[in-house]
Amino acid sequence: MPDVPAETQPAGPAPASVRAQILSTEHWSLLATRSLAWSESFSRASWFVTVVSAAMVALALVAQSTDFGVGFRVFALLVIPLLVVVGVATVIRLVQLNGEDVELVIGMNRLRRGYLDIAPELEEYFVTGHREDVAGIMRTYGTRRTRIPATQYLSSIALLVSVIVAVLVGALAGLVGDALGTGLAVSVVIGIVAGVAALAAVVLLVVRHVRQTWGRRT
Repeated sequence: MPDVPAETQPAGPAPASVRAQILSTEHWSLLATRSLAWSESFSRASWFVTVVSAAMVALALVAQSTDFGVGFRVFALLVIPLLVVVGVATVIRLVQLNGEDVELVIGMNRLRRGYLDIAPELEEYFVTGHREDVAGIMRTYGTRRTRIPATQYLSSIALLVSVIVAVLVGALAGLVGDALGTGLAVSVVIGIVAGVAALAAVVLLVVRHVRQTWGRRT
């Protein structure tokens, strides 16, 4: 029987030091990816707020020069829908980034499990989690909870952007109603209803995606 070349022979188990080095390299790679995801999340939210602020300044200047006349309505009906589209796209991306961050945390927990397989006596020194269930993920996020707290939704950047988008939708609906001659009171009611409906729709989108992301780990 011919000899098998050395490069094709199955290698034996890697030494513990080599395994630890490989796991550490992957750990830092995931950590860098998380950092990039968080940076994108903050930059997208900041960019959206900046665009909205600039648009509001422009609307104020147009309103001052046209005395809230037809020119202002036309300008507002062109600008606000664009802001709504940008806002919805921002919310969608922020929700995606949140899901990606959870998956990265799961990967980091898995790597810590690998560390502990090499040196199980170090488990008591680990502050972050090393399991892939909700409790392990939440421990890495800095809490001892075994389920997603309500503050996870209320404090998210996606929800804050969603509130701005809802206000824009309400303002747009009110302007459309006023342009159609419904009167000030009716236009205000239309704007409020549209804003609340938009907020509910976007929040449901955020909550649904978060539950899908975390539900796979329950």
